[in-house]
Amino acid sequence: MSADAIRSRRTALGIELGSTRIKACLVDADDPANVLAVGSHVWENRYESGLWTYSLDDVWSGLQAAYADLVADAQQRHGVAPDTFGAIGVSAMMHGYLAFDEGGTLLVPFRTWRNTNTGPAAAELTDALGVNIPLRWSIAHLHQAVVDAEPHVPDIRFVTTLAGYVHARLTGEKVIGVGDASGMFPIDSTTGDYDAGMLERYDALRQAPGPAAGQAQGPAAGRLPVAHVTDLLPRVLAAGAPAGELTAEGAALLDPTGALRPGIPFCAPEGDAGTGMVATNAVAPRTGNVSAGTSIFAMVVLERPLERVHHELDLVTTPSGDAVAMVHCNNGASELAAWAGMFARFAAASGTPLADDAVYETLFREALEGEADAGGLLAYNHLAGEPIAGLAEGRPLFVRTPDSRLTLANAIRAQLYGVFGTLALGMRVLDDEGVGLDRMFAHGGMFRTAGVAQRFLAGALGAPVSVGDTASEGGAWGIAVLAAYAMTVRETDASAAASGISLAAYLDDRVFADAAIATAEPDPADVAGFAAYLDRYRAGLAVEAAAVQHLTEGR
Repeated sequence: MSADAIRSRRTALGIELGSTRIKACLVDADDPANVLAVGSHVWENRYESGLWTYSLDDVWSGLQAAYADLVADAQQRHGVAPDTFGAIGVSAMMHGYLAFDEGGTLLVPFRTWRNTNTGPAAAELTDALGVNIPLRWSIAHLHQAVVDAEPHVPDIRFVTTLAGYVHARLTGEKVIGVGDASGMFPIDSTTGDYDAGMLERYDALRQAPGPAAGQAQGPAAGRLPVAHVTDLLPRVLAAGAPAGELTAEGAALLDPTGALRPGIPFCAPEGDAGTGMVATNAVAPRTGNVSAGTSIFAMVVLERPLERVHHELDLVTTPSGDAVAMVHCNNGASELAAWAGMFARFAAASGTPLADDAVYETLFREALEGEADAGGLLAYNHLAGEPIAGLAEGRPLFVRTPDSRLTLANAIRAQLYGVFGTLALGMRVLDDEGVGLDRMFAHGGMFRTAGVAQRFLAGALGAPVSVGDTASEGGAWGIAVLAAYAMTVRETDASAAASGISLAAYLDDRVFADAAIATAEPDPADVAGFAAYLDRYRAGLAVEAAAVQHLTEGR
């Protein structure tokens, strides 16, 4: 019985801080596919002083709200309010920059993955390290602060991600899951730790004289206070490794009512890419997944190293440390949501209001009636800068030629195609590298309407796309599964490697064995139609670039 699992601590709690929603998910630790309760809280980033950020106050009020919502859901469903769990895991959007001083004080506002001000640092690091260092990576943010001689740099004692920060406050442990760590600094998959050679090259790079020295506002400005950058980074852990326990202070932070008891074991904090891989059972070589939210990204687990450096591709890892090629796009479904909101308001103004899910269902079903190439319409979803498209800033556009066919079906199909446009540009690079892919899974709210976004994505990728019945729970469920996995490993009194229970086998045998999976094969008409759309999309990027140049925000 579910109530018995809650009372007996045979549960695993996962909490994920996404870009627009903080979600909590409680699962049966002995049957992680069984979701016992959920909770959520809506939040939004802020654009302040030219940078995207979230306040730490919003982090904690949002976590408390999502946790309280989950407890209330458990009480309503099962007649019991949980006050302890078998394990807890925290995940969040990856990358970004949270820098703290010796006393744990945040030195500058949280700089999220969405910021694109790190171009000089990312370019210098890519050249020095010999791998692509994207703008959003933590090391790019840190090095940009060094290059710019920001006054806070000499006071830095700890740099981490959002998941790493929350985990440290709840447990007192400055650790990070290897998947999340791979978005801070390159990982050596053979050691499961930061790449030692690249650490040495970075330490040498920042000691070398260069432009930063001339910008310094004093002898210490722009200089890190440690000899080795690794002294500022969290310790790396693989999936299944113990990662601390909930402290009394942490319990009070998460649950101000005082009901939550301390002492609960934690799994390693992970990033949303890693939890997306878990949520879609895409952690083995030749598997991949697409995660769609405010951003959209595709992950493909590699069989072999890539032959060349590509600015379109990140090299990250699974939560177990296996190498992954990521195509990450800053802009996902937010512009689509704005269009849906406009139609929701039209419905309400007409006297027939519709719930949000009904609006999406209606629009998505209509898109199926559109022409395969969206009738010559083009939609750019770029609310923020998009490095793959060569854009430092975003300007959402809906563009058409006089001979295009402007219908509701074509317009919504174009908006759906637009979500996948930049992603498809990056995936073409993987095709050119000869990367093998046997299965691609998708998750995120836009896949809740069965057979629409999934079908269009299959056409965009030219490959089968599967969606499971946990797709809408996404990363919160994924980190709950990782917490349950850590419980299983802990109960063998061994490490994940020594226990003989690999993460891939655990997912296959204990989580997805009976999962309901729906697979959409690529329709030849959709493949050809999307290819025609993408050709126009690529050509139209010049229009987008002109909009960035000539249309100023706020005017």
